[in-house]
Amino acid sequence: MFTRLTDNRGTWADGTTERLDALILATGSRPHRPYLAGLDGALDPAGLPRHRGGASPAYPGLAFVGLEWQRSLSSNTLRGVGRDAARAAPRLAAHLARNCPLPS
Repeated sequence: MFTRLTDNRGTWADGTTERLDALILATGSRPHRPYLAGLDGALDPAGLPRHRGGASPAYPGLAFVGLEWQRSLSSNTLRGVGRDAARAAPRLAAHLARNCPLPS
């Protein structure tokens, strides 16, 4: 697990850093997001994700799924998380395509 995140880098416990194109985290049934605390504007003062339909307004490459009432009553259930993920994935893919193009 990274000990620190910046705009496009993760820092490991030994201090080495790594460039990140994407980071997907599954925190389980109890939200625990201290790893986002260093990203100014990613969380509100209560530690909840700032988002619009799952998309972070502060970081175009950051999206959330599985949040309570993210888009619907079922957003934080196995039944609803897939719909929210299907909506987030194309936005993240477009962000990566614009910012991390594959070599030709």
